[in-house]
Amino acid sequence: MNNIQFDSSKISKFVSKEEIDALYPEALEGLKRLKDGTSKGNDFLGWLNLPADITPELLADIEKTAADLRSRTRVVVVIGIGGSYLGARAVIEALSDSFHNYGQADMKIIFAGHNIGEDYYHELLNYLEDKEFGICVISKSGTTTEPAIAFRLLKELLEKKAGREEAGKRIVAITDANKGALRILATQEGYKTFVIPDNVGGRFSVLTPVGLLPIAIAGFDIRELVKGAREMRRVCLENEDNIAVKYAAARSALYRKGYVVELLANFNPKLHYITEWWKQLYGESEGKERKGIFPAGADFTTDLHSMGQYIQEGMRMLMETVISVEKPDYRVEIPADSANLDKLNFLAGKRVDQVNKMAELGTQIAHVDGGVPNMKVVIPVLNALYIGQLFYFFELACGISGNILGVNPFDQPGVEAYKNNMFALLDKPGYEEASKAIKAKI
Repeated sequence: MNNIQFDSSKISKFVSKEEIDALYPEALEGLKRLKDGTSKGNDFLGWLNLPADITPELLADIEKTAADLRSRTRVVVVIGIGGSYLGARAVIEALSDSFHNYGQADMKIIFAGHNIGEDYYHELLNYLEDKEFGICVISKSGTTTEPAIAFRLLKELLEKKAGREEAGKRIVAITDANKGALRILATQEGYKTFVIPDNVGGRFSVLTPVGLLPIAIAGFDIRELVKGAREMRRVCLENEDNIAVKYAAARSALYRKGYVVELLANFNPKLHYITEWWKQLYGESEGKERKGIFPAGADFTTDLHSMGQYIQEGMRMLMETVISVEKPDYRVEIPADSANLDKLNFLAGKRVDQVNKMAELGTQIAHVDGGVPNMKVVIPVLNALYIGQLFYFFELACGISGNILGVNPFDQPGVEAYKNNMFALLDKPGYEEASKAIKAKI
């Protein structure tokens, strides 16, 4: 198998082939609108050709910058929120040793700016007090509340520990090309910078420096990641009968039948943050105008012991997409035990992955029998190449699905509501009238 695969054969009892086929013209039209630039939100279509547009010079610059940070530090804090951190974290967690943060390591990647937890920041600052650390701060404006607070706190500590001049060499800013608070500061302080392209939204930005630099700092091969995305782009844009179109059509057909929640499930714990990235991608792209499939996630078999009951016998509004990794990196066999008190000797000599695969198949059959339509995305091996393919596949399918739905897949106007309320409650200058209005509701 050379590419990831998509299988929708187990949804046939929930939606007919004719119903899916009837959606194909809409899916193909959605793909066409993306390709010819007539989609809603067409000023944010830079991600579509991004894998092919990434230059060797940019990749070399990212790798050089990552190597410089690795030579100066042992910990790098990546500051960002939403699309400014989820893609990078997804790749790093998927490719890292499961216990990489528990022992000694050449480089530790820590994330900040994705919450406003006071205890979190106290503990982070305390942890960094005796560490040689650097900062990769990601913000187009430099004024987004969560990352701006994190950067203010960490910049102060870094300058105190290393001095302003050395701190300037350990801070890399990924921001707007010309404007914004972070761009102004980076210019004043002489920080190394990379640009967030104007035509690529945050949730589609993993193949820009937003994602590539943190991944490179962590020590992973960004060229393989880009290569995988480039290959999936070629496959999908040159062939109308591609897996992104098939996935978009299948999930849209199920949505029209009343399946309004999509559960992205996996049987590999390293895929947790890929699910988190996927949730933002689809939730922020489709959840508009009182429309859209609600994206949820589950880590199996873990969550089968908490949410399995609801999935099996709760309200029949769920569809399920499973990410299945075909081949693990390592081999672990279950030993025999002479006492056999746990009654597991029937598994002796079998690989752990064989048991996991049977759990996966058994779960799929049970959920289908219980009324949950089930789709599958198969990854041959969990490596940078296939993760690159997976990301581009989901991004393209998301754009197509949004077009089928009739919304703009590339804006997020609803995100501003909580921010405006928060600023009003905090008495931010310029929000005086809003402050009066919202405090009257309390």
